[in-house]
Amino acid sequence: MPTPAKAFTVLNHPSLDNSGRGTSQTTASSTAAGLVESAELLRGNKTVGILHNGSLYRLQATKLGKLILTK
Repeated sequence: MPTPAKAFTVLNHPSLDNSGRGTSQTTASSTAAGLVESAELLRGNKTVGILHNGSLYRLQATKLGKLILTK
């Protein structure tokens, strides 16, 4: 089955190296693709609230550098 023309692939993104360091750098091309660094969202906190379609979600960074999104 062919991939839709508007599909977005991040298989080669540096965050997928399982290091948990988040060492990728935001560039003009990644910003255009809609990528946001987790540090920009968290701003030094371990958790941040996100409102989406009237529902409140919580984005949490773990000790191992992983992200958890809960409703």
